[in-house]
Amino acid sequence: MRRRVRSRGVPPALEGHEVFYTEDVREAAELLGKALGPNRLTLGEVASRGFAASMHGVRLRDVSLLYLDLHVAAELDVPHCGRYFAVHMPMNGRAVGTINGTDFEANPIHALVTNPDDKLAMRFDHDSPQLIIRIEQEVLERYVMRLIGRTLSHRLAFAPHFDLTTDAANRWNGAIQLLHTEVYYTDSLVHSGRGIGPLEELVMSSLLLVQESTYESLLGATATTARPGRRPVRHALDYMEHHLSEPITMSDLAAHTGASVRSIQQGFRDELGATPMAWLRDRRLERARQELIDADPSDGVTVTGVAEHWGFNHLGGFAVLYRKRWGESPSETLRR
Repeated sequence: MRRRVRSRGVPPALEGHEVFYTEDVREAAELLGKALGPNRLTLGEVASRGFAASMHGVRLRDVSLLYLDLHVAAELDVPHCGRYFAVHMPMNGRAVGTINGTDFEANPIHALVTNPDDKLAMRFDHDSPQLIIRIEQEVLERYVMRLIGRTLSHRLAFAPHFDLTTDAANRWNGAIQLLHTEVYYTDSLVHSGRGIGPLEELVMSSLLLVQESTYESLLGATATTARPGRRPVRHALDYMEHHLSEPITMSDLAAHTGASVRSIQQGFRDELGATPMAWLRDRRLERARQELIDADPSDGVTVTGVAEHWGFNHLGGFAVLYRKRWGESPSETLRR
């Protein structure tokens, strides 16, 4: 029996969060599929004698911090990346990623970014573990919509090559360091369930502002002046986001934005394809779901309490909307 191979360089925050360990290549591919998508994992003839795959990881809500170590030279083919964006950052060694037919080298100073539906082939050198930041597609796209004040007219996609040595990249590196710190300390806000949303937004905004993407120009400093009708919408979205648990009326939005109720309604229809109140309801549903996922029923958290906190005073109506959106009842989410 082989002695278990220890993964080198696991970030301290993830040491106690092993997702899997296996010395079987077929099992490793199956387990990797849950994080990255269905794949084929192949090893060289020499590499197969020392193979051991391990993954450590933590998922907050929609951002996951993963550490993958295959220990030996290997090739991972993912024909169809899932509904997520990922930043692959080798902690040692090197990997060459082929994304949609083009090669990009990843190493400790150059990361690799993948988009949903990408075709990815990654060739790992010996001893090339990776830290992977995974962000769920729906959440990041909705965040971009809030930032630019309109629906996405084309696909959100990032450039594959991510230079981690630039001054701008310090924002991303700082966000990841903060994420690591919050996961590491058991008395942090993240562990109490109170700081997850802002921390995930910091990670998302850092990637959007630092890495080249198809929405880079709209996310720049001139985004608010790109179209006359967009400024009130963005201001209304910001106001909603910071007052989601409070009563909000159209008059409140008009007073905050300095625009008329009619112009705000028209702006939402033109830019987001929804009414302001429909958008507000959807965001409250999302926050209610996040709270139910984070909650521990033994702490006295109830569906009724969560629903009322986010402005749903009719429990039956809340349950209907919730099941329609996520295919399960609020109580089922709470009991997970």
